[in-house]
Amino acid sequence: MFDPRLLRAFVTIFETGSFTAAADRLHLTQSTISQQLARLEESVGHALIDRTARPFKLTVSGEYLIGYAQRILTLQQEAEAILKDPAGSIPIRIGLPEDMMSSAMAEVFGIFAKEHRSIRLDVTSGLSRNLTERYRNGEFDIIIVKEPAASADHHATFPEEMAWFASENSKTPWADPVSLVTFPQGGLYRDEMFATLERERRRWYIAFTGSSLESVLVSVETGLGLSLLPVATTNGRRVRRYDSLGAVPPMVVSIYTWEKAGIISQLVDKMTSVLQKRFQSSINV
Repeated sequence: MFDPRLLRAFVTIFETGSFTAAADRLHLTQSTISQQLARLEESVGHALIDRTARPFKLTVSGEYLIGYAQRILTLQQEAEAILKDPAGSIPIRIGLPEDMMSSAMAEVFGIFAKEHRSIRLDVTSGLSRNLTERYRNGEFDIIIVKEPAASADHHATFPEEMAWFASENSKTPWADPVSLVTFPQGGLYRDEMFATLERERRRWYIAFTGSSLESVLVSVETGLGLSLLPVATTNGRRVRRYDSLGAVPPMVVSIYTWEKAGIISQLVDKMTSVLQKRFQSSINV
C-alpha cells in the first residue's frame, strides 16, 4: 500500500517542476522532500524522476505512476471531506401511505433535514398493513398508517371519512356483477369493499387493480368501476359519491413512533401537526 505522504511529495514535485517549489508548497524542507521521493522509489523498486535531466523529467515508471498517484490523493481528499461532514450520518426511517405524503408533509421533511444536517430521512410509501408489520419488526422509526382502530401505543390518531365513489358520468346504479377498482391484495380498502358487497349479497368482479392512488382515481373517473376511497382524496376529481351501497364507517389515520423524546420525537410532533390540520374534526390524540 502506498504511503499518501510519499505520493503527495511525488505529485507535488511533478506539478511544481522542482524540489524547492514542492518543499515550499508542502511546508517541508527540500531534504525532507528528497527523502520522501527516495522512499517511494525504494518501495516501488524503480526510479520515478530522472534527476540528471534539465529540467528533470519523469522516468517511464514515473509516467505510469503519476496518474494513479493523483487519483489516489483525490479519492483520499474526498473521503476525508465526507467523514468530516456529518451530513446524512443519522438515518430516520419513515413509512406512510401514498396520499399522506402531501406537500405540507414534504415541506416538514425538507425543513427538518435542513435544520438537522446530520439527519438522513429515508421515507417509504406503501400499504398500511405492510408498513405496520415492518414497523413492529423494527424496520421503521416512524409510521403513519390507516387502520380500523388505533393500537394502544399510538402517538396520535385521526378519523378519516370514507365513501363509495363512481364516475361523475355514471348516473344509474350499478347492476350485478359490480365492477370494482381496487388496490393490490393486502390493501385495507380492498378488504372492506369485499366485505360490504358480501353483506349486501352483491356479485362483483375486479376490473382494475392499481398500485397507486392516482391510478385508482383515474380508473374510477373514466368509469371502469366503483371504489371505496377516503373522501378527502376525491376533491377536484371527476367522481361522485355512490350511496347505493350504504354508509361506510370511518377509518383512522394513526402515527406511531418508538422514540418518546429526542430528535425523532421533534419530527413526530411536526408530522402530527400536519395531520391535525388535515383532519380538523373528530380529533383524538
